[in-house]
Amino acid sequence: MQCHNMTEKIDINKDAKKIVLVGNPNVGKSVFFNALTGAYVDVSNFPGTTVDISSGRYKDMVVMDTPGVYGVSSFNDEERVARDVILYADIILNVVDALHIERDLFLTQQIIDMGKPVVVALNMMDEVKKNGIEIDVDKLSQELGVPVIPTVAVKGEGIEEIKEALLHCARVGNRLPIVEENLQAVRHLVDEDSEALLVLEEDESIIARHNISGIKGMREQIYQARRERVDEIVKKVMRQTNRGASFSVKLGRWMLSPLTGIPILIVVLWLVYEFVGVFVAQTVVEWTEGLIMGEYYYNFIMNLLEPILGTESFLGQLLIGEFGVLTMTPIYVFGLLLPLVVGFYLVLSIMEDSGYLPRVAVLTDRSLNYLGLNGRAIIPIILGFGCVTMATIVTRILGSRRERFIATMLLALTIPCSAQLGVIAGLLGPLGIKMTALYLFVILLVFAVVGTLLNRVVPGKSTDLMIDLPPLRLPRIGNVLKKTYVKSKAFITEAGPLFLLGTVIISVLQYTGILDLIADGFAPIIEGFLKLPRETAVAFIMGIIRRDFGAAGLNDMVSQGLLNPSQVVVALIAITLFVPCIAAVMVIFKERNWKEAILIWVSSFIISFLTAGIVAQVIV
Repeated sequence: MQCHNMTEKIDINKDAKKIVLVGNPNVGKSVFFNALTGAYVDVSNFPGTTVDISSGRYKDMVVMDTPGVYGVSSFNDEERVARDVILYADIILNVVDALHIERDLFLTQQIIDMGKPVVVALNMMDEVKKNGIEIDVDKLSQELGVPVIPTVAVKGEGIEEIKEALLHCARVGNRLPIVEENLQAVRHLVDEDSEALLVLEEDESIIARHNISGIKGMREQIYQARRERVDEIVKKVMRQTNRGASFSVKLGRWMLSPLTGIPILIVVLWLVYEFVGVFVAQTVVEWTEGLIMGEYYYNFIMNLLEPILGTESFLGQLLIGEFGVLTMTPIYVFGLLLPLVVGFYLVLSIMEDSGYLPRVAVLTDRSLNYLGLNGRAIIPIILGFGCVTMATIVTRILGSRRERFIATMLLALTIPCSAQLGVIAGLLGPLGIKMTALYLFVILLVFAVVGTLLNRVVPGKSTDLMIDLPPLRLPRIGNVLKKTYVKSKAFITEAGPLFLLGTVIISVLQYTGILDLIADGFAPIIEGFLKLPRETAVAFIMGIIRRDFGAAGLNDMVSQGLLNPSQVVVALIAITLFVPCIAAVMVIFKERNWKEAILIWVSSFIISFLTAGIVAQVIV
C-alpha cells in the first residue's frame, strides 16, 4: 500500500460513516483508496495481528482499506481482519477485476448476502476489451441489485462516478434465497445480519463471540448456491466476441479448450522432453557426470585418498567406495542432479513467466479431480519426469495434506525420472509398438486406479482450483534466470544432505553384507512370480539407490542376452513402479510424516511386484 504522508494521523470519529474497500488480491484497491483519501493516510496494525490497515477521510466519512481476500472468513490473519472491518462498515466499495468476474463475484455475492450497502467498481475494463470480451454492465447491476460502475482506475476512468455512487447510490443487493430463508433461524441470537450470515457459514470465532451452540451450519450448501449463482450471472452478462482480441489472447483460449489445448500440451511436453530428457539428461549430463565429475573429479579424489584409505576398509568404502560420500554423492548431486534440476526449473520458469503453466492447470483440472487432486498438481507431476525428488518437494504448493499425500504416492509409484526414462526409452525402442503400448498402458492404468482408490479412501477433502490466468506474454529473460537460480539453489540445498545420508546408509549395508542378503531375499520372488533371471534382483537393489542405475542394470542384461522381449517389458514395469531412489525416499520422509512415508514405500514395493507379476503370468 502506498502511503503519501505518515506524519498526519487521521482522527477517526466513531460516529462517522465508514466506507470499507474490499476485493480479491491485486484488483487495484490502492488506486481507489488514494483517489478517495488524497495524500493524508494513517497506517496501523490491526489489533492482535501484524496486518496493516490504512485509513483516511473522504468528505465527512472514514475510508478503510482491507487486505486482499477471496472470501469473508477466519482462516488466516488477513481474512480475520477483512471480516472484522467489513462487519462494522456502513458502505462497501467492492473492487472487482472485470477480466476475472467469475472469481471475484463470489466475494461480491457474499458481501451482498451480509446485507451491507454496496457499490461495485468493475475495474480493468480496458483489459476486458483487449481480450475481446463484452460485459453487460447494466444487466450485471440488475442481477446483483447494486450499482456497478465500469472503471479503469489507473487512468482515472470512472473514479468520479464511484465517488458519486458512494454518496448517493449505495444499496443492499439481492441476497441468495437460501440465505434469506435461513437467516431467521439465527436472528434472535445475533443482532446484525452480517454476523448472522457468518454463523450460518460456521465461522467459529463469530459463533464463540456470541456464545452460540446447537445451530446447524449451512456452509457447504451456501457456498454451493453462491458458486452456482455467480456462474449463472456470468453466463448472462459476459459474452466472448473476439473483436479486438490479439493473437496471444486467442492462443490463450486455445490452450484452455480440450480440443486444441490437449494437442498443444502434447507438443509442449514433447519439447520439454527433448530439451530436458534428451539434451540435458544425455548430452549435458554426459559431459558433467561422465567427464567433469566422473573422470576429472573422480580420478583426482581417488588418487588423493586411495593410497591413504584403501578401498577395503570401512572408512575407505564410506568415503571413496562405490557409494562413497566423496565419490557417488558429489558425482550424483553435481554431475547428474544439478543439470537436470537447472534444466527443469528453466523450463518451468519459462512456462510460468509466459502464463502457460496456469492454463495447463486449468486444462487438466477436471481430469485430476477424479484422483483427488486439482489442476495445480500437474506442476509436480510434470516436474517428476525430471526428478521425483524435486517434484516431491514441489507438492508443497498443493492446498491440503490429503492432496500432498496422494500426489507424493503417485509420483513415487508411477513417474519415471528423466535419467531413468532415457534408458527405458532405449530399451523399449527395439521391441516395437505393441510392447511399448503394453508398457504405457500398464503404467497409466496403475496411475489411474491407484489415484482413484486413494481419492475414495484417504480421509478429508481436496481443495478447489483457485488460480489467476495472467495474459500470455514472452518470458522475460531476467525473471526466468532469477527464478531458475533461486529454485535450483534451494533444491540442491535441501536434497543434497538427504542424498548424502542415503549413501552413508547404503555404504553401511554393503560393507556389512546386508545388501547381498537383501538381493538374495528378492531372488525367489523374481524367478518364480516375475519369471525373470536371478540377476535381475541386483538391478532392483540398484534402483533403490538411483532409479537409472536399476534401468541401466537391465540394459546390461539385455546386452548380454539374458532377457527376452516379454521379460524386458515385465522388468521395465517393475523397475518403473518400484520404490523411489534413496534421495527421493529421504525427501518423502522429510515432507510427509514417517507413517505416510513408510506406507508409500511399502505400497510401491507391493504394487510394483504384484503388477509386474500379473503381466508376467500373461505374456512370459
